[in-house]
Amino acid sequence: MSLRDALRIPASQITDESVYRDRRRLLQAFAAAPALALAGCAEAEPPPPPKVVVTPEQARSGFRTTETLTRYEDVTSYNNFYEFGTGKADPSAARKTLKTSPWSVVVGGECAKPGRIALEDLVKGLPPQERIYRLRCVEGWSMVIPWLGVPLGEVLKKFQPTSKAKYVAFTTLADPVQMPGVRYRSINWPYREGLRIDEAMHPLTLLATGLYGKPLPQQNGAPLRLVVPWKYGFKSIKSIVEIKFVERMPETAWHDLQPSEYGFFSNVNPDVDHPRWSQKTERRIAGTQSKLFAERIPTRMFNGYADQVASLYAGLDLKKWY
Repeated sequence: MSLRDALRIPASQITDESVYRDRRRLLQAFAAAPALALAGCAEAEPPPPPKVVVTPEQARSGFRTTETLTRYEDVTSYNNFYEFGTGKADPSAARKTLKTSPWSVVVGGECAKPGRIALEDLVKGLPPQERIYRLRCVEGWSMVIPWLGVPLGEVLKKFQPTSKAKYVAFTTLADPVQMPGVRYRSINWPYREGLRIDEAMHPLTLLATGLYGKPLPQQNGAPLRLVVPWKYGFKSIKSIVEIKFVERMPETAWHDLQPSEYGFFSNVNPDVDHPRWSQKTERRIAGTQSKLFAERIPTRMFNGYADQVASLYAGLDLKKWY
C-alpha cells in the first residue's frame, strides 16, 4: 500500500485545502486559532550567538543513527512541496514537470566572490557524504533518511563571506510552468528560508543532492536542497536557485505568512507547541512495519541533536526565539 493511502493526520490538525488557495482567508483562519505568546521572533534581532567550537568528533557523532530507515517508496511519496500542491501525494508529479538539468545557483550579498555558478561547480572538489538524519515535520510526523550531499559550510567558504554576513538567505525556484502550485497564492512565492551564519556553517548542515545513494528525486527537492536535521522540515528548503549572505535576519516564507506560528529559528522543541497541535510526540513513518505509521514516540529537543547544536543557542530564550 502506498503511503498516500496511509493513515491521515487528524482533520483537526489540517487547514482545508480551499483555505490554502486564498492567502487572505488563510490568514483569517490563523488569526482565529489560539495564539502563542511568542512574539519575540517578530522583534528586530535576537542577541548575538555565542562563540562555540564544534569538534569534528562531536559533528561526526550526529552523522548516523541506528534507527530504522524510512522506506525509499515512502520518502518519495509522502512530501510537503507546496510548489506542486498542498496534498502529500501532489509533489510526486514533480518528476514529470521539474527540469533539473542544467541547474545553476546565484550567490551574492556580503561575500567577496559573488556570481552565478553551475551546480556541478558549486559542489566541485567536495566528495559526497552519506548522512543518516532524522527529519521532523512541524505537522507531527518524522522520517529517518540516508541523505547524500556535501557540507553547506564548505560550499559557502568558496564565496568568502565578509564580516557583515550574519545570516544566509535561500530562495527556491518559482516557475508556474514547471511548478503548478505556484499558480496559487498559498504562500508568498518564491519560497524563502534562512539560517544564522553559524547554523549554516555547522558541520551537520547539509546541501543534499541525493538520498538512498540515488540522485535526489524532484519531489524531494532536486537537484539541490538544504537539510538541517535539528530544525523542523520546512527549514530544509528545496530546489535552491539563490544563496545570499546578508547582515540582517531575512524574512522567510512561513514566518512571513504567520509569524506567531512559524518562527525564524524553528528548532525542534517539544516544549513549544504549535497553536493547533502538540509537539511533544511524533508519528514515525517507519521502515518495513505492517503499519506505515509507527506508534507515537516522544519528540527530543533539537530532534535528538542537542549534543551537537545546543551550544549554538546558549543564553537564547528558545520560547521567545522559537
